[in-house]
Amino acid sequence: MNEKEIHLRDYLRIIEKRKATILTFFIITFTIVVIGTFTATPMYEASTNMLIEKSESKPLLINDYSVNYDPEFLETQFQIIKSNAVARRVVELLSLDTNYYSEFTGGDFSPSLIGRFLSWFSDLFSVIIKITGVNDYSLSESTIDDKKETLSPAGEIAQIISSSISVEPVRNSRVVQVSYLSKNPVLATLIINSVAKAYIEEVLEMRMRASEYAISWMSKKAEEEGKKLEKAENLLQEYIREKDIVTIEDRVAIIPQKLAELSTRLTKAEADRKEIEAIYKKLAVITESEAETIPSVYLSKTFQSIQEQILKSEQNITEVSKKYGEKHPVMKRAIGELQGLKEKKSSEISRVVKSALNDFELAKTNEDDLRNLLLQTKAEAVNLNEKFVQYGILKRDVDTNRQLYNALVTKIKEQRITEKIQPVNVWVIDAAETPEHPAKPRKKLNVLLGIFFGIFGGMGLAFFIEYLDNTIKSSEDVEENLHIPVLGIIPFSKKKNQRIENIVVDEPASLITENYRALRTSVMLCSAEKPPQTILVTSMASGEGKTTTAANLAFTIAKTGKNVLLVDSDLRRPRLHKVFNLENTSGLSTFLSGVSSGDILQKSSVGNLSVMTSGPIPPIPSELLNSVRMEKLVKTLSSKFDHIIFDSAPVLSVTDSQILIRFIDSIIIVARANHTTYEAARKGLKILKEIEPHPIGMVINAVDTKRGWINHYYGYDGYCSRVADDS
Repeated sequence: MNEKEIHLRDYLRIIEKRKATILTFFIITFTIVVIGTFTATPMYEASTNMLIEKSESKPLLINDYSVNYDPEFLETQFQIIKSNAVARRVVELLSLDTNYYSEFTGGDFSPSLIGRFLSWFSDLFSVIIKITGVNDYSLSESTIDDKKETLSPAGEIAQIISSSISVEPVRNSRVVQVSYLSKNPVLATLIINSVAKAYIEEVLEMRMRASEYAISWMSKKAEEEGKKLEKAENLLQEYIREKDIVTIEDRVAIIPQKLAELSTRLTKAEADRKEIEAIYKKLAVITESEAETIPSVYLSKTFQSIQEQILKSEQNITEVSKKYGEKHPVMKRAIGELQGLKEKKSSEISRVVKSALNDFELAKTNEDDLRNLLLQTKAEAVNLNEKFVQYGILKRDVDTNRQLYNALVTKIKEQRITEKIQPVNVWVIDAAETPEHPAKPRKKLNVLLGIFFGIFGGMGLAFFIEYLDNTIKSSEDVEENLHIPVLGIIPFSKKKNQRIENIVVDEPASLITENYRALRTSVMLCSAEKPPQTILVTSMASGEGKTTTAANLAFTIAKTGKNVLLVDSDLRRPRLHKVFNLENTSGLSTFLSGVSSGDILQKSSVGNLSVMTSGPIPPIPSELLNSVRMEKLVKTLSSKFDHIIFDSAPVLSVTDSQILIRFIDSIIIVARANHTTYEAARKGLKILKEIEPHPIGMVINAVDTKRGWINHYYGYDGYCSRVADDS
């Protein structure tokens, strides 16, 4: 289902409906504003403009890269200006506690009506707590507060002044407007002109107090750090003497170079030893002829000289053998020389092998010596490092203490020089002048605001009440929310002592009678075949007008010539016998219980209308209505009357209406405008529809026709179109 579109006329309807609420709210609001405005004491406001800047002077500061932007600076200054300390200075400057004391303790400072009421309520609450003894802890705390020192007259005046000072920055500038409100314009001017001076003095004194505290603290700290520095220096000097740190520093610088050099030499010695060892091992296992191929042998100059001599001797033997025989002395001498040379070669080879052995042993010894020296140097380096680490710890402690001590001394000297420099620059641009006209109350503005808030506040309250109002008001809302047709709308009668139950008979030309005729038409035309013969008239709760509706509907139908019976089936709170001034000694209850079997019908003032009263109230009405005699009675009466109207008990109160549904053709639910809620209507309709489907229509009763928001739409066409769906 699409959501209902809200139009401007809906808002106008709410305003028209709740105009009494809006008017009442407007009158109360406007009256309070006017009374408060014209009875308030005139207050005069004196103002002065001051330029407040943060001081940029930073002597003795080097490489200061701090950012000058301070978003909280001005707000901090505002709080100082409005502080109680500044107000006390103003009191002292002007001697307000003696010269103007009456200005601050007069009647204008007495509490307002609301303040007096709150004070009275607080005192009453305290008395109750004391009597009952509840919250002893809170009482003890309040007793302690009462014992606190009472403020002096100067303190009271200072509190009043600080609460009345207002500080506002001038837009797009560094100018600040400081104002003060008072009933005395001259006093307001004196106070506000003294605020700037008091503010400057307070800021300077705050700076002095902070500087004195800082210097005192730093001096004490510097003395402590000086003692620490002296102790650290003594420890360092003692350690230097014990460990000969001066020599150690030189050795620490040399040892790394020595370690690097020894490491290089050891590496080279290892390589040389391995090379010589390889040659030696090879020479020790080869033959003499194989040894001649070793470089250390054939590169020897002696070996090469012997080898050349051998070649020459062999050539000589070859030449001599051509001339002489083997036994020739020349030949023998030549062979002897060759033999001698070969022996010298063998001797040279042996010498080279022995030399290689010596070189190997020398290289190995050299390597071992270098390794031992390297190990000794490393051990020495470790020992020196251990000593130097402790030396570094002591020296670092000395350096740290010296830096901290020097910084404190420097800061103390700087603080002594800068302690009297003004931290905030303040200039009074415009001194305050005595105001001629009061600043408060602003009568025209207050009256306009009273009108504005009265009208729109009243409208807001009206819409809020309308939002909370969940009662039935119009036929359109009923059909949209409950999905049942509205058969008629009965206006509310404001006449005193009027019998509304008989209005159709007593006042046939009235508007209410005409609406009951319209209701009759809606009921008669709701069925395409024939009008309903049995009709149940009920409501969701008592007091909604079901008996009045049933009686007047019976009157209007009877006046058309139809034979109508009106049955009072509300056996719990019957009323029809009072409406028609009839006896109620016998009726529906006596017939259903079998006490009387004769004629229980009574005639009314309208000839075609008969009435069956309820009879005495039975102990259990629902059992009588649910009996077989009730069913037979309805069948018997249906054959004698054209229409039978049952005035039944409310749906949500008892089950009587649910029982009677079995014997009727249609149901009329009576809802009282602005009284019956949609929740109650939905709950009752759910009960009725779950038992047995019947055509159901609603009558909205007691509608105020003087309100323009009422729509006189009877809705019988809509009802007739829904009968088939509901049945």
